[in-house]
Amino acid sequence: MAAGWVLRALRGLCGAALFLSQLSVLSGRAGSLMTTKLSQPQSTLAKSLTSTSTNTPYFKAAESTEIPPYIIKCPSNGLCSRLPPDCMTCNTNYSCIYGKPATFDCKVKPHVHCVDENNHEQENFTINMTCQFCWQLATSDYVCTNSTNCMTVSCPRQRYNATCTVRDHIHCLGNRVFPKMLYCNWTGGYKWSTALALSITLGGFGADRFYLGQWREGLGKLFSFGGLGIWTLIDVLLIGVGYVGPADGSLYI
Repeated sequence: MAAGWVLRALRGLCGAALFLSQLSVLSGRAGSLMTTKLSQPQSTLAKSLTSTSTNTPYFKAAESTEIPPYIIKCPSNGLCSRLPPDCMTCNTNYSCIYGKPATFDCKVKPHVHCVDENNHEQENFTINMTCQFCWQLATSDYVCTNSTNCMTVSCPRQRYNATCTVRDHIHCLGNRVFPKMLYCNWTGGYKWSTALALSITLGGFGADRFYLGQWREGLGKLFSFGGLGIWTLIDVLLIGVGYVGPADGSLYI
């Protein structure tokens, strides 16, 4: 009787212990789940804060300080009225009278420094010039390209298409670079005096024609003894008046 009661008591204690152990395990799992759920938004918030705080701040790019190419042509602290046209911008007055003096209001371009007659720095000034377009200037006021493909000694005299540029110190209306038809005026280095001297002294042997680069005519004069003197006399006259020139078509010097 006593032994049975002891066994039932032991069974009750074991059941209670088992119940308490299971309860502790379940409570531990619940706590871990709650900790995980609470920690997730905190970690997400911390991540968002971290990513936001580590973003590189935006700064506006600094303005370019590159010097314009026209500065090379602009003398520093010189007279504003003597500046090249590339260093200024002017209010062009196309209603001026052709060939008459005209005054234009101008302003220096950025990075250009100039002074007036009293050595005071200024930006706005006036210039005086003759009212005419750039292609109407005198030939000494612009520079043109040369052509070595046209014949200078020909009848009629040949022309070629040249590209002309106004000199830096000259002011004019319109484009400063313009096309123009010019006479062929290039030279290959042949001297008129040398050709004439050879024609008079050694023309019977074709020396004048050889000098001018005309080999076929030179051989013809050589083997015909200057056309028995007639060809020699004719060449003296033709070279003397400049009708016969270098074979490359260039001018005498």
